[in-house]
Amino acid sequence: MTSNTRVVVIGAGLAGVRLARRLGELGVSAVLVSEEAHTPYNRVLLADVLAGRYTPEVIALPAPAEITRGQVTGIDRAAREVYCADGSVIAYDTLVLATGSNPVLPALRGLFDPHRHELPDGVHAFRTMDDCLGLSKAVRPGVRAVVIGGGLLGVSAARALARRDAQVVLAQQGERLMERQLDPSASKLVRRHLTDLGVEVHTESRVRGVRCVGGAVRSVEMADGYALDADILVLACGVRPRVSLAVRAGLAVHKGVLVDDELRTSDPHIRAIGDCVQHDGQVYGLATPALEQADVLAELLAAETGAETGAETGAEAGAAGGAAARYTGTRALTRLTLAGGDFFDLAAFGEPDPRPGDDVVQLADATRGTYRKVVVRDDRLVGGVLVGELGTVGALARAWEGAEPLPQGRAPLLHLLTNDGGS
Repeated sequence: MTSNTRVVVIGAGLAGVRLARRLGELGVSAVLVSEEAHTPYNRVLLADVLAGRYTPEVIALPAPAEITRGQVTGIDRAAREVYCADGSVIAYDTLVLATGSNPVLPALRGLFDPHRHELPDGVHAFRTMDDCLGLSKAVRPGVRAVVIGGGLLGVSAARALARRDAQVVLAQQGERLMERQLDPSASKLVRRHLTDLGVEVHTESRVRGVRCVGGAVRSVEMADGYALDADILVLACGVRPRVSLAVRAGLAVHKGVLVDDELRTSDPHIRAIGDCVQHDGQVYGLATPALEQADVLAELLAAETGAETGAETGAEAGAAGGAAARYTGTRALTRLTLAGGDFFDLAAFGEPDPRPGDDVVQLADATRGTYRKVVVRDDRLVGGVLVGELGTVGALARAWEGAEPLPQGRAPLLHLLTNDGGS
């Protein structure tokens, strides 16, 4: 790299914006390319916008001043150029893919109009600000809304729609809500919270098709033949890494764009961070790993720039921490905070389902709707779930992330579950 190194970042989500800002703070200029017309925003808070708790302006990210609007359609790795849909060309020395993820659209009969090649009116994915604003415009008191998917996104969407006084049905194919993160007891509390808001929850319920009239959704057909009337259908069936640009460029891709500990792809001049990335076999799809990857890459690029411009020696760069920066993975904690008058808060980390021989400590208060559980294996905290009153989450997370042996006996575990540890 040289002192006028041109770093181009494709994608203005949490990872891309964080990287561009950190590079600016470290004295490295970057061109941030965003295909969305909106000011960069925190995607994690879209459900709060849908619920009417926040306006879009409130969840805006503190973005760099220079943002290039456009859709990147191709990468010429030999010429080190990216091509945009409007015909413009952007040269780069280092390219960073922060392209995020796409919503999974289930293969349902009648979902796609073969003549228009788009979703029917009333059918919404829930991934972007445009998705959120479209849903917000369609919601009114009494509207019949069906949400497909009982994961983190589906639960958030159903709850937001219910708070807007819609008649909401949540259909989940699995046995319980948020089954990837929660154990059965915690999942029951989430279900109770939704039903208390008026959401009708169906688990072990598979959707077969969509019935449309005049290009607009009218009902959702279940596998058992039952039909759910619907004015709005929300598809919350998960996400998958957005890798089409990387595939067309010939980069190594499996589930996500393959990167090493320096976030480098199979092309030494192209890095990747965020939801589109697969590192050490892991695709995270969460905010915390994306932000950590952005921070590591900012240090790496700043150190490489300084090393080649003579701004600091290799030893000085190492002392500053940049030259030694590596991304070695994230132990991510999932947290869902549903704010408002009917506040609901949960956190899950590690392995909440014990193996034979594991120690388990659980505390439950049905009256207050709180639940705390930790799993210990070989004297180490390996997982936990907390629902309601999360004062202890900081101490538990630190014990889990540190992976240090815990003191013997149940008393220290009970202390962790009942004392906030200064968090």
